[in-house]
Amino acid sequence: MIHNLVSRLFPDRSTKEDNAPAPTKERGIECPKSWQSFSSWNQISYQTKAPPIAMGALQGQHVYLRAPQKGDCEQWLSVRRQSADFLKPWEPVWPQDDLTPKGYQRRLNQYQKDARDGRSLPYFLFSTHTNQLLGGITLSNIRRGVCQSAMLGYWMGQSHAGKGLMFEAMAMLLPHLFDQYALHRIEAACLPHNQRSIALLQYLGFQHEGFARQYLCINGRWEDHQLFAILASDKRQ
Repeated sequence: MIHNLVSRLFPDRSTKEDNAPAPTKERGIECPKSWQSFSSWNQISYQTKAPPIAMGALQGQHVYLRAPQKGDCEQWLSVRRQSADFLKPWEPVWPQDDLTPKGYQRRLNQYQKDARDGRSLPYFLFSTHTNQLLGGITLSNIRRGVCQSAMLGYWMGQSHAGKGLMFEAMAMLLPHLFDQYALHRIEAACLPHNQRSIALLQYLGFQHEGFARQYLCINGRWEDHQLFAILASDKRQ
């Protein structure tokens, strides 16, 4: 009734507004339909479990990646002990018993629990030629639902850094994460003065996206970080 009354009193207004085309909206890359609706978001946005894919070894020319194992304890303790002064400025404070078998077992238990829960994918990095443990890469904070993203962290023993081995490992791992784990976005954060790590990310195709104040507690201090990210579509361009 009200609509009819408005039509009689303001005929021009009613015809123009009723017949006006819907406003257009600039669109980005289309995401899977199961993620698009609010009901789907409400049901799955807080689910973190990754697709049921076994963490098999990834083999490269000079390095290979696999999940941490109990038998890696001595090698892990050795490389971390030898590289302590090199690594500590870039990492959270190490627990007092970190460089002990007990500390390694606690870390391994957490790795395995987070992997089972779909929150994390831990990898150790080994030499293809000697099977020596060189470093590690961890994909953490995996978010599913409408996010489909995760955070990338990595470390390398001091005597193996700067030789292109982490680049080879990352270049092998990133397509695997996008294709096999259906991720849309992988993020990384670096201390502003960590030029070697920033260069690595840029060579891999990560794009600089911003600056976060006091983003992470590193070596006992809240530190600013440069933020980087790479999309599944970036790797296919």
